[in-house]
Amino acid sequence: MKRALVSVSDKTNLVPFVQGLEKAGFEIVSTGGTKRVLDDAGVKTISIEDVTHFPEILDGRVKTLNPYVHGGLLARREVPEHMETLKKLSITPIDLVCVNLYPFKQTIEQPDVSLADAIENIDIGGPSMVRSAAKNYRDVTIVVDINDYDQVLHEIQENGNTTLETRTKLGAKAFRTTAAYDALISQYLTKQEGLADPEKLTLTYDLKETMRYGENSYQQAWLYQDAMPKAYSILSAQQLHGKKLSYNNIKDADEALRCIREFDRPTVVAMKHMNPCGIGQGDTLEQAWDRAYEADPVSIFGGVIALNRQVDLATAEKMHKIFLEIVVAPGFDDDAYELLAKKKNIRLLTVDFTEKDEQPRREVVSVMGGLLMQDQDTLDEDYHDWKCVTDVQPTEEQLKALMFAWKAVKHAKSNAIVVANNDRTLGVGEGQPNRIDSLKIAVHHAGDNIDDHTVMASDAFFPFGDCVEFAGQHGIKAVVQPGGSIRDQESIDMANKYGIAMVTTGVRHFRH
Repeated sequence: MKRALVSVSDKTNLVPFVQGLEKAGFEIVSTGGTKRVLDDAGVKTISIEDVTHFPEILDGRVKTLNPYVHGGLLARREVPEHMETLKKLSITPIDLVCVNLYPFKQTIEQPDVSLADAIENIDIGGPSMVRSAAKNYRDVTIVVDINDYDQVLHEIQENGNTTLETRTKLGAKAFRTTAAYDALISQYLTKQEGLADPEKLTLTYDLKETMRYGENSYQQAWLYQDAMPKAYSILSAQQLHGKKLSYNNIKDADEALRCIREFDRPTVVAMKHMNPCGIGQGDTLEQAWDRAYEADPVSIFGGVIALNRQVDLATAEKMHKIFLEIVVAPGFDDDAYELLAKKKNIRLLTVDFTEKDEQPRREVVSVMGGLLMQDQDTLDEDYHDWKCVTDVQPTEEQLKALMFAWKAVKHAKSNAIVVANNDRTLGVGEGQPNRIDSLKIAVHHAGDNIDDHTVMASDAFFPFGDCVEFAGQHGIKAVVQPGGSIRDQESIDMANKYGIAMVTTGVRHFRH
């Protein structure tokens, strides 16, 4: 008779699976709460103590860590010496293990969980059995996922056993499961320790979707979500309408969400190829839309739009007039949604904005051979902390416009220049190999909209005085930049020459 060992925390669909094993001739060994559920369902079970000849101890911390369990799992059936050892020690081989682990993730997701509770939900015996069974997958079937119950049972009912191909796949899945489980524990305890740079970086993500393709049609792509998802994320968004997001859609929408969280007033961000092409704010969302649209009515076509207020009908009517890829917002009024959803190809998403101001997250990017990791750039700044370095002092109105431009420039690719007023971006120059070219692009886009209220933000310092000179020649009245160049005085002198008010922040905002 074959033997199965069953010990699960998640008992979903457990009873019919084990009943099927029993009908297929398996004797069932079980533990604790799992045994009670099976006994209540009329399944005949053997207690783990009857196998180990040893009682559960330490409040159940030790019950399966025993040679009568692991010997039965690890013995290679084709090795005579192994089987002779089992016979000599009266150890019964175990042919199938069904285990899912203590709910560590669900425990630490609770808002007020204590360290002691988290520790008690670290499974030791379960992963040990899983690893032993998975190591010996040629002889042992390891089941860690309730979604595999049906296939395993079907193969056993049809053939008397699972196929080697299935056992191989299940063994690999088992090791992925224990690796992810240990990674989550590692992350949690490392965070408790307050260690910023552990000697080993353990990350775990869950496959959310196999995508149609990546950046280009010939590239394969997969979407993985953090094992501890955050609400303020495109991956946690609720999609109300439209086809699935593409690889590029997700990157653009993510950047739009990063940008929109900078602003408190009703604001609209138009993102195109991970660069803002227009940002507008106002007293109403409709007014903010008008200003974002005016910023660049050409580039906004086919753009990704993020709004920090629930979309009303007046705003929806204006968005409906042009082609947009994605609209993401805290919500949509019923009539606004009904109107926008008439367009087949638009995607409408809602995101929980209540968590937008949570603690900064770490982010990782791949490089060939490894990863780079850093804190997200969520620095909270106050223009009262800036330093004026010119003869002309900025007005309060100019400072507010400079702060708006400064928040916007954080989300444009370096070298980044934003020309703006207090209501909207007028021109954005980004991603150029030198700063003066970015400025020329921004000024060109701003065109005749430059007036006495126009300001400029630069994500990094000016290496020469040419950018300030160009700004002055085109009517820009105030500038914000980090400062810190050995040639700062050239830029300051040029600002004084053109009567420009210049402030320095002391920090830069590169976005590579």
